[in-house]
Amino acid sequence: MITDEKLLPLKNAKSLHVIQSEVENINRIALSVDCVIFGFDENKLKVLLIRSDLKKYAGKWSLLGDLVFPKEDLDAAAYRILKQRTGLSDVYLEQVHTFGAVNRHPAGRVVTVTYCSLINVQHHKINILDNELHWHDVKNVTDLAFDHQQIFDICLTQLQKRVQEHPLGFNLLPKKFSLRELQNLYEAILNLKMDRRNFRKKFFSMDLLTDLNEMEQDVPHRPGKLYKFNYEKYSKREKKWTGIDF
Repeated sequence: MITDEKLLPLKNAKSLHVIQSEVENINRIALSVDCVIFGFDENKLKVLLIRSDLKKYAGKWSLLGDLVFPKEDLDAAAYRILKQRTGLSDVYLEQVHTFGAVNRHPAGRVVTVTYCSLINVQHHKINILDNELHWHDVKNVTDLAFDHQQIFDICLTQLQKRVQEHPLGFNLLPKKFSLRELQNLYEAILNLKMDRRNFRKKFFSMDLLTDLNEMEQDVPHRPGKLYKFNYEKYSKREKKWTGIDF
């Protein structure tokens, strides 16, 4: 039963007018979006970086970011910023984390929401190259501008966790791939050298690879068998999927 006491307003509750006043006159916190775009290319995991145009960070690299417009949804801002910085419009972005340290931006209090993506570099052409925008091997990424090194590190850790929990990596491979290509992919993302025999045993035990009874063609090494990932079989097991433990 609801008592009269429960219907009373909270003693310290703020009115909408008070909250609006605080937003307009006290908080004055800006909101931004940073996009961490990882790419797989030439058996390496890479990330898109741009040269910072702020004097304080002269010569340093940064992630792709900008402020959110007052009447703009966060997701819309992320896709707008990515399009403006790179020309890319066909990339799926996933919200990862929010960073709000008080002094993270020299312009004032700026809270940033980070979005992340993983793409095959060969399938997405960068159309805008302003401020030396290009792909960097993740192994060489250090000392980024702002707090972007922390953002990058957290997003990379999250990506490595995700590719072991879900079969995201298969979207980066050709429809027909060899086990060598599959192992190269996981080694690049996880920054881990794996035993060839154990790696293959692990994937065969999951029974999600379909042997196409075809061999690689025109390769500089001994041709390997070609496989495809069985998405239909995976979708039936998805709720029971426990991930890949390397």
